[in-house]
Amino acid sequence: MEKMWAGRTAGETSAIADDFNSSIRFDCRMYRQDIRGSMAHAAMLGAKNIITPKEADELIAGLEGILDDLDSGALAFDMSCEDIHMFVERELTERLGDVGKKLHTARSRNDQVALDMRLYMRDELTEIAELTEEVIRAIVDKAEEYSDAIMPGYTHLQRAQPILFAHHILAYAMMLLRDLGRLNDAKKRLNVSPIGCCALAGTTYDTDRRMEASALGFDDIALNSIDGVSDRDFCVEAMSAIALLMTHLSRFSEEIILWTSWEFRFAELSDAFTTGSSIMPQKKNSDMAELVRGKTGRVYGDLIALLTALKGLPLAYNKDMQEDKECTFDAVDTVKMCLKVFAPMLATMKVNAANMRRAAQAGFINATDLADYLVRKGMPFRSAYKVSGGLVAKCIQEHTVLEELPLEEYKKESELFEADLYEAIDLETCVKKRCSEGGTSPESVAKQIEWVKAQLA
Repeated sequence: MEKMWAGRTAGETSAIADDFNSSIRFDCRMYRQDIRGSMAHAAMLGAKNIITPKEADELIAGLEGILDDLDSGALAFDMSCEDIHMFVERELTERLGDVGKKLHTARSRNDQVALDMRLYMRDELTEIAELTEEVIRAIVDKAEEYSDAIMPGYTHLQRAQPILFAHHILAYAMMLLRDLGRLNDAKKRLNVSPIGCCALAGTTYDTDRRMEASALGFDDIALNSIDGVSDRDFCVEAMSAIALLMTHLSRFSEEIILWTSWEFRFAELSDAFTTGSSIMPQKKNSDMAELVRGKTGRVYGDLIALLTALKGLPLAYNKDMQEDKECTFDAVDTVKMCLKVFAPMLATMKVNAANMRRAAQAGFINATDLADYLVRKGMPFRSAYKVSGGLVAKCIQEHTVLEELPLEEYKKESELFEADLYEAIDLETCVKKRCSEGGTSPESVAKQIEWVKAQLA
């Protein structure tokens, strides 16, 4: 097959070099974006009389036919073509003859691929944001379902203070809302059209770049043609946002894995989102959460691969930039897959509130509240801290908990203790008293839920 760039050379490369150079096996996924961009370009060429309006109409109709045939499966990609741009142009020329050859007037594959990538990432970031919202909704629903469940809050993976389960998982809603903001910010910054920058220096034709940009939904055009064809910041920024989103999914996955272990038994995943063992019939493995955790490293690798590919490139376009696609596509595919499984996995998860409460009681996580009780009676905090710690040690030695230790044992440590101390260290009381804004009290958590809902709305 004669190369469309044949001329200066014979266009003859070895089969090995052709395969090495080709990108159609992965950039074919951008065919919709490529055809949309070409249709806008054809319309602009016609409007500016660079080609006749009739030729522009023929090109647009021909491109629509190719798009329909690719969507329906009537047309298959020819993997012998170098890339998606060459495939579409060759198919168009076969259908229209010499008119098809006019499509590439006043543009280059350099600005064409930059356009395709921006259109593709804009579409994908929109879908990733929608999937992220689904996970946030699942978190809110779960928080409302178990709004009164008390669990131990942890620091250093040690039981620390009593909190509401809803408060704990809403922390992930906050993380994911920030991820949404980053995804939307990245989408805003990428929404600049490079088409018309051509190879690197612009074109001698009297084009209307802003007409094309407007037709394709861009907010502006790249104001420097060299930057327009060489910029892949938008891919790096989008992948950075995706990598951080995966970080948050991975942290949540780690907690779900812990909670569903036999040692914790705080929660149970639906059978639909777990697997069994080939030899151990008692096993119920949280494989979906583990895979999300594992795939996070893969997305990090994609981001580092792109940064490394870009770090030493002189301006403007270099073939190295073809390496932007596979890692970007992989990061996009991976995060979408993880989000799609995460929302229903979370939605169908059952929480064992009784086990959570028992863990909270056994962990002496109301010891701070016991110290605060003495402080309110007039004892200095550091002294109250020491008394409280001593009583915890006594409970451990006698295999009991603070709520069940007799009042006379308390009075041995301080005469400030009265019968009202049991109300003060009751777990419900401990939670309700933490009424500072953003805290774990039921009122505060209810406000957090409503705030998250408002952000989604």
